[in-house]
Amino acid sequence: MSIALITGSGGLIGSEAARHFAALGFDVVGIDNDMRAAFFGRDASTAWSVERLTTELGSRYTHHHTDIRDRQGLDVVFGRYGRGIDVVIHAAAQPSHDWAAHDPITDFEVNANGTLNLLVATRAWAPDAVFVFMSTNKVYGDAPNRLPLMESATRWEIDADHPFVNGIPETLSVDQSLHSVFGASKVAADVMVQEFGRYFGMPTVCFRGGCLTGPGHSATKLHGFLAYLVKCAALGEPYSVLGYKGKQVRDNIHATDLVRAFVEFYKAPRAGAVYNIGGGRFSNCSMLEAIAMAERVVGRQLAHTYDETNRTGDHIWWISDCSRFQSDYPAWRHTYDVEAIMREIYEQNVERWERDAVACA
Repeated sequence: MSIALITGSGGLIGSEAARHFAALGFDVVGIDNDMRAAFFGRDASTAWSVERLTTELGSRYTHHHTDIRDRQGLDVVFGRYGRGIDVVIHAAAQPSHDWAAHDPITDFEVNANGTLNLLVATRAWAPDAVFVFMSTNKVYGDAPNRLPLMESATRWEIDADHPFVNGIPETLSVDQSLHSVFGASKVAADVMVQEFGRYFGMPTVCFRGGCLTGPGHSATKLHGFLAYLVKCAALGEPYSVLGYKGKQVRDNIHATDLVRAFVEFYKAPRAGAVYNIGGGRFSNCSMLEAIAMAERVVGRQLAHTYDETNRTGDHIWWISDCSRFQSDYPAWRHTYDVEAIMREIYEQNVERWERDAVACA
């Protein structure tokens, strides 16, 4: 029996990973206690996603409503499956800048302590399991904002002669920058995952993601901008752009493309690996460009406003340099660009969004 244990299994990345690994023949053990609803409210709940997984995967999916801060609870789950666990995909997190500033203790307990709890449990019960951690580009803090950027009509862009023109590599320092409270808790988790890989010889990897997106996102104002943007456009709800003239650039990677990267690493793991992963030059947009695409996809204008105040520690320009991962795992490539992602988000969610809006009216 090959088991994929997935935290945050009802979330965007966790649910995609559950389906993907089940399709590869794994039995999937999901851990998700719907903290997203506690963080962001009922509209952000992942309960619908867990219910869908349970229906779609049947006996291949077993769910545990366990909090990753609960060490004893994790020991029960890990002890039940032991060395049958081949891969641990840690996608559970408190993911919001703004929420973290509101409650930094809970943010750190979930992101840093929760990750340490999982590493300890993996080492104790399934020491040969591949440990995949979903980190973030926010570990670099606002260091990317020191890059030489030029302003165009719709976006900020890096100088064409700069070494980072194809994206930001892993060599950028995580030190001496403003991270946000959320970024700091993820740095702690990221470094600990590396340490367990290098110190204890465990097969671990940190994927430092750009914007992760797709139709499985429980979109909310404080997290998941692309899905939330499409949702606002579809329902005629207002959207606020924060700072940088709306020209801030993000790369966006579809959950499917990201999970395929997990699979490639699982097949040929390394100890303490670190990779920047995102849409790269293949899939990126500014906020202004994203709004125009969303309007094309849903066929209506988006009512949006502009607030000059950017989020603390937020990036002006982020495009991931995925070349290190692509060099180590040449079978992997991107398949979704931004507009294709938006169209899939809209087509797969608009009926549920409209139904939920009526129910809440």
